[in-house]
Amino acid sequence: MSGTSPAVHAVRSADGTRIAYERSGEGPPVILVGGAFNDRSTTRELGEALAPDFTVIGYDRRGRGDSGDTAPYEIRREVEDIATLVEAAGGKAHLYGLSSGAILAARAAAHGVPATGLVMFEPPFQVGPHAGSRPDVSARVAELIAAGDRGGAVQHFVVTAVGLPPEAVAGMRDQPVWPYLESMAHTLPYDTQISAGGVLPADLLATITVPTLLVDSTASPQWLRDGARAAAEAVPGARHVSLDGGFHDVPAATLATELRAFLLG
Repeated sequence: MSGTSPAVHAVRSADGTRIAYERSGEGPPVILVGGAFNDRSTTRELGEALAPDFTVIGYDRRGRGDSGDTAPYEIRREVEDIATLVEAAGGKAHLYGLSSGAILAARAAAHGVPATGLVMFEPPFQVGPHAGSRPDVSARVAELIAAGDRGGAVQHFVVTAVGLPPEAVAGMRDQPVWPYLESMAHTLPYDTQISAGGVLPADLLATITVPTLLVDSTASPQWLRDGARAAAEAVPGARHVSLDGGFHDVPAATLATELRAFLLG
């Protein structure tokens, strides 16, 4: 990653909420939609890898970073945020989403946001033998946040929903990343609402008409990989590819190569 961050821009979403974003590169626009614990800084490395061929827009989802927020939370408002960014990009754009952000990007495409291509990285759907294997954490996370226990909310989410071992999370609490994770805790209910307990929204996905690619990492747990394949089967004409990577992650250069081939091909 470079040492200099791109300039911060902002748009006003349909409900008046300020949405902050950064823009880099030249070419067809692509909007990067982060998942839980993501803001525009966490998608920047992928943006830099794509910038030679795309105009890349990385943004702070509402409630994060330099973006505002408006209560009550509704998924519809986040879809409107993406629509506003697409308009700022020139009226149409490719969409890339990670994890719960992949589901959000898919919702945007399904609800008529003018997307020219859609890439979904490991949307957290639980299908087949994995259905119901990860408990819905929505209620408990909301309770912990309401009680002011941001650390407890983060730990419950990453252990129960993501699947990290408790001992790994205990080690994370002493790392510089932990305050950052806690700063995002109040947005976890947004992601749990988007993920809807891991249920595959087959009827919604079936309405997507833009070229779509599903991606998973070879080192991710099988339930995530199977969810990506099932989503590809649900979207008409979608493709699926597995890339060498880590747990719920693929190196930016590897991912950018695949996105470039798919979106420009």
